[in-house]
Amino acid sequence: MQIPFVSSPRSSLGVEWELQLVSRDSRQLTSGATELLRELSPDGEHPKAKHELLESTIEVITGVCSTVSEATADLAGTIAQLRPLAEARGLAMMCAGTHPTTDWATQTISPSPRYAKLVEDMQWLARQLQIFGVHVHVGVRSPDKAIPIVNALSAYIPHFLALSASSPYWIGHDTGLASSRSKVFENLPTAGLPYQLAGWPEFEAYMETLISTGTIGSIKEVWWDIRPHPTYGTVELRICDGLPTLFEIGMVAALSQCLVDTLDREIDKGYTLPTPKGWVVRENKWRAARHGMDAEIIREDETTQPVRDALLELAHELRPAAERLGCVEELARVQEVVEHGASYQRQRAVAAASGGDLHAVVDSLIGEFEAERPQPLPVGRGTAPGAAR
Repeated sequence: MQIPFVSSPRSSLGVEWELQLVSRDSRQLTSGATELLRELSPDGEHPKAKHELLESTIEVITGVCSTVSEATADLAGTIAQLRPLAEARGLAMMCAGTHPTTDWATQTISPSPRYAKLVEDMQWLARQLQIFGVHVHVGVRSPDKAIPIVNALSAYIPHFLALSASSPYWIGHDTGLASSRSKVFENLPTAGLPYQLAGWPEFEAYMETLISTGTIGSIKEVWWDIRPHPTYGTVELRICDGLPTLFEIGMVAALSQCLVDTLDREIDKGYTLPTPKGWVVRENKWRAARHGMDAEIIREDETTQPVRDALLELAHELRPAAERLGCVEELARVQEVVEHGASYQRQRAVAAASGGDLHAVVDSLIGEFEAERPQPLPVGRGTAPGAAR
């Protein structure tokens, strides 16, 4: 089976941001996507705002961008169109990997044959997918580069997950995890860590087997944390939890673009990109999902390093790429989030300061989304469960 790879200009950028629709009165996830999208575009088909699995979700999508600032401005433009339509219905928009209190069993599935089939095939596994993420596409010029880059990027899964972790709560309870979303999503049989393949021919053969045996209908149903996207000619990083602010979207987009661009150039220089050990990748993802910024991740030499230090080192190493790509400011935000707290930490601090009121957490997420940047950590009345080791 041959899978055409539509090569992209080097380091082109695209971002997908899954937004929650929340009632301002109840603070619960609330259906409204179909009406909003129909009002946004008469046929309900808008190029930059789309349905997701739940009627309480709208996915905002950029066009093909060259820079991080262009991508964030693109997202902001679509949100500006959506905001008055949502407000007229008493809805707010926000984003986090999970909603702190809403029960997935109360949610309506979007009216799409694709999602109906997903629920029919996956049953309970699909019905509980009340989760929200950020996906970043970075262009590469050749399928021969795509698989080595995917393999090499898997070493950075804990970096992206710790930085973006925003799902400590599930249906009103603290899970003790920084990212419960990542564990819920990987329950799907074709989601989770990418398989380490030898090259594009092996990827084609694997996809052919999945399709011919009825495991999937198309390669779009392989939802790896990092995957090649042949139609767009990109490597797609799907590991991140939903991010509450444009500030953090720009940060993760910059980290993604700089890292892929650097790996791409290493191939051009004739270097063979490293493929990390599978067990190390698996263990490090778990450590980041469980402990977030407090994770001690395993390096290839089988020593450990605080993920905070690893993130700061990575941002420093990628500075030349950021200068080349025009995203120095956005990449520098890594240090700010490391020092002042990822979303899961901010949410737990709000809960602690409000005596465990998760409605206050929802209000803080709405506030951050509208302010477009993280709010300072409040001074709490104690440490929330699972906040740190």
